[in-house]
Amino acid sequence: MSESSSTPIRWRPAIIILAIAGVAYAVVKSIDVFAYEQKRSLTILGIVVVSGLLLLIWWLFLSRARMGTKLAGLVLFLALPLGLLRYRGMSGDFVPIFEFRFAKAKTALTSTVTLERGTVRSDYPQLFGPNRDGRLSGPILSPDWSKTPPQLVWRQSIGAAWSGFVIVGDRALTQEQDGDNECVSCYEVTTGKVLWKTTNPGRYENPIAGVGPRATPTIVGDRVLTLGALGTLRCLDLATGKPHWTRDMAADAAAKLPEWGFASSPLVHDGKVIVSAGGSKSLLAYRLDNGEPVWTSGTRPVNYSSPFLLTVASRPQIIMFNSQAITAHDPATGTVLWEHDWGHGLPHVSRPIPFGDRQIFFSSGYGVGSALLEVTAEPDGKFKVEQIWKTPRFQSKFATPVERGGYVYGVSDGIFACLDLRDGSVRWKAGRYGHGQGLLVGDYYLQMTEQPGDLMLLKPTPEGANELGRFPLFEDKTWNPIAVTGDLVLARTDREAVCVRLPTIPAN
Repeated sequence: MSESSSTPIRWRPAIIILAIAGVAYAVVKSIDVFAYEQKRSLTILGIVVVSGLLLLIWWLFLSRARMGTKLAGLVLFLALPLGLLRYRGMSGDFVPIFEFRFAKAKTALTSTVTLERGTVRSDYPQLFGPNRDGRLSGPILSPDWSKTPPQLVWRQSIGAAWSGFVIVGDRALTQEQDGDNECVSCYEVTTGKVLWKTTNPGRYENPIAGVGPRATPTIVGDRVLTLGALGTLRCLDLATGKPHWTRDMAADAAAKLPEWGFASSPLVHDGKVIVSAGGSKSLLAYRLDNGEPVWTSGTRPVNYSSPFLLTVASRPQIIMFNSQAITAHDPATGTVLWEHDWGHGLPHVSRPIPFGDRQIFFSSGYGVGSALLEVTAEPDGKFKVEQIWKTPRFQSKFATPVERGGYVYGVSDGIFACLDLRDGSVRWKAGRYGHGQGLLVGDYYLQMTEQPGDLMLLKPTPEGANELGRFPLFEDKTWNPIAVTGDLVLARTDREAVCVRLPTIPAN
């Protein structure tokens, strides 16, 4: 029997479904039972998906709508979002990001300053700066951005990647994707002009993690070291981009491609290039001059942090975040000096932070939290590792915090926070900036928000974050590390790059 054209649509089931979904959403957003924000987001996503399926069932089988109306509604339900929206991956909290397909690009900030070429500024040759610790001594930044805001020097499009910039002289280098090739690109700092670009076959792509290389290059002398997302390690000439040597690190380590791609920014020490691979050889060292293998060590699965050289218990050690373990290696031989169980197999990105001669601070996201380890050298040459404290209240997922005066400042699960290294207590949390990257410059903290990509100026103390200024740079998701040379900040996303000049105070 056909449906009567006068039969009204039965709206009550839809109203009940939406009401229950609304209550469930409100409860999930308000309760504090989730170990990390990504679990909350996935729970909300589940509510949305289940509610959508129930509404679809209601519309097709319980609504009493005419068949033509049902089909028209089904087309709108499925086709309209797909036609109007484009998927742009996930945020650091696992929230899907969409953009309108036909939206006009917003007018970019106009360059307000022209820099003189050849101006000498401090170098920023590797991930997290000259000392690989996310701390710069200067310049002295002006705290009043309302009167003297940053000035845009240049802005331009760039290939996809989560690599950051490194800078030596007037050359800034990063990695990016160009079709089916991974690229290392060299830009003139003062103008943004491309000085050279070299390509290598390879393309990593993931619907959640995005496209392109993940690791930030390293510059040593006249050489540039890069690691592609598929495991290609390259040594290039800084002046021309011509390759000195290339190694298939993944093949050397018999390592499988990690879920989110290889992401280890090369560490150069004592004539060796050291990278993390996982597989049967978790850490590898190559000769800087010719790329020949020097040593391999460890069997821990790879993760997404980079190797760091620290002096712990009066001995130089390479510290690595591996999957479910922290591992220390001898820089000369690669020998494993000690290990400490850590995490539950989910990504570790943050760097270790030394505190005094024997203690190291570690932090991870996904509910793992932070801990302070004490490493002691024993008479037989071995090392004893003791956990001083552990807390789930500070979780560094993507961004790496910094230490100053016995306190750690940085993003904890998307919120800027301060942790006391003496006992692991969190002094405060202030400002939901998402999973952007930051640097400590003198007394001030430069922090990128995740989306939109705003540059924040903070002066954090144990008493508070002291937010001083905000300067918009991007509309897109901003995960890439920033770089600072003198009074210039170079920042980028997977679409565009900018150079801005910071207001400073002349030194006396």
